Order: sequence, then structure tokens, then C-alpha cells
Amino acid sequence: MAYDTSKWQQHINQGLADLDLPPVPATLYEPIRYMLALGGKRIRPLLTLMAADLFSISDIRHAIPAALAVELFHNFSLVHDDIMDEAPLRRGKPTVHKKWNANVAILSGDNLLIMAYGQLAKCPSDKLPSILETFNAMATHVCEGQQLDMDFERSPTVGINDYLHMIQLKTSVLLGAALKIGAVLGNASDVDAQYLYDFGVNVGIAFQLQDDLLDVYGDPEQFGKQRGGDILANKKTYLLLKALETADTETVSELHDWMKRSDQPQIKINRVTAIYNSLGIQQATETMKRFYATQAYAALDRIPCEKSRKLPLQTMAQHLLNRSN
Repeated sequence: MAYDTSKWQQHINQGLADLDLPPVPATLYEPIRYMLALGGKRIRPLLTLMAADLFSISDIRHAIPAALAVELFHNFSLVHDDIMDEAPLRRGKPTVHKKWNANVAILSGDNLLIMAYGQLAKCPSDKLPSILETFNAMATHVCEGQQLDMDFERSPTVGINDYLHMIQLKTSVLLGAALKIGAVLGNASDVDAQYLYDFGVNVGIAFQLQDDLLDVYGDPEQFGKQRGGDILANKKTYLLLKALETADTETVSELHDWMKRSDQPQIKINRVTAIYNSLGIQQATETMKRFYATQAYAALDRIPCEKSRKLPLQTMAQHLLNRSN
């Protein structure tokens, strides 16, 4: 059958537009409207619908509430993460806590989470226990990943495996859960639903590694962010951790010195990037990204259905992992 993702995007956007958001209290619901109106690619809810479609040839509009739940949870996590990260912008616009205040953002974020569970309650009752188990485990992992990310900011000893574990929890499990929930709604077997979860988790890790690369080597005009933002923020990305692991003592010392400085931002970006280049960090990160992409495609291959039905998910993954923004 022909696969048209635009129709599912329309269902997602219409579902979000139809959410019951009362006019009062305005300071509770207006930030939610604002956050959802910021848009984004809606990748996660789309994955839920694509997964349901992979295993079901019937009308899968019954999966739309679950897809909306995934998107509402994602926005809840962004609102709260922006507070903790003190981020001023989200998708080029002021973050909720900057436009209003932290208390408003916390409460609006909480309500987004409650709304997500309201959408899950609309799922078929026979599927709900499995869906809730997957959703709750994902939510716990995302919180764990966010806490580890904050802990890493203060920790002098973060290893590459620590980082990969953190991004799996903070970023990847949401992709995996979005797919697994869709698979359950499409009547997939437990084994096949797990394969699809593994596909999503590995795509998610590779996706974050691509994000790390774009921060340093992407075109700012396409990426939409300042080049070297992670370097300026001293974020312990895969690139920095790999450099610290492979560099000689003198270079490690220089990297640590730059991490203490904020007086010459452009010089800092250029010098740290030059160190990455001398150590082959870009190539090493690309290699690690390909490793996780290969793991993802292998998991997808294990699902016993026609390759043509799996092609949309494979194409989506390739788009995510080769993107320039």
C-alpha cells in the first residue's frame, strides 16, 4: 500500500488543535497553547502511528490518542528541562518560563503530563495495561536521564559509556516507547514490539550523536543554532569525552583550561574544534553513530513482515541520522 506520512501529520496536528484547553485560568492554559504552537517535527507521535500501521492494514485512527499522549509528554519534558537548563529559547522563541515565570511553567508542564494520561485513557482497554507499563517505564527513564545529565555537569569523571547510557535514558527511550506503543496498538507480538523498541532506542542514540556533530560541524544557517554552543557551555558531549579519552596529557590539560574560560568565546570554539580535528574526533563520532544505526536496522530486519512495509521506518531513520538541522 502507498504510504503517505502527511495524512498522519494532519491527524496529529488536528488532534492537538482539538484538545480541550479552557480559557481560564489563562496562566495555566495559555502557556500550553503557546508551547504546542511552537511546532516541531512531531517525529515521536508520527512514529507511534507508523508503528501501528506496520502491523495493521486496517484503519489505525484508534492509535491517534496514544500518539498525542507521546507528543504531550515530550512537550511536558521540554518545558521542565528548559527550567532546569535555564534555557532562554525553544525553537527560536522564548521558553515558557522566560515568557511567563518558572512557577507558571512548572504547573503548565504538570498539566501537559496529566493531559497525556488523559489521552492514554482513550486507548482500547485490552491494550491499556501494556501501553501504561511501557509509558510509565519510559517516563521514569527520562527523569533518570535528565538527573544524570545534570549530575554530569558537576562531575569531573564522566566516561563515554556513562554518556551513552544517559542519552539512552533521556532521549532514546521516548523514541523506543513511541514505536512500541504503536506496535501494541497494531496487534504486534511481544517479541516484535520489543524489536521495534530496540530499533527506536538505537536510532535515538545515533540521533543524539548526530546532534553532537552538528553543534560543532553543522552549518549554523541550517542547524538553527550557534556553532559550538556545546563547547561554550562545556557540555560533556561524545566529542569532548572522546577527545579527553584519546588525547595526550598536554592536550587534555589544554581542554580542561578552555573549559574554565568564557572570556574569548570564538577563540575557544575554534581552538577546541582544532583539537577535535587533530584527534579525528569527527570521524570517531561518525563511526559510533553508524554502529548504533546498524544495530537499529538489524532490529528492524528481525521483524517478520514484508520489507516494503518496513521501508517508511527505515527511510525515517535515515532522514533523522543524516539531517543537517
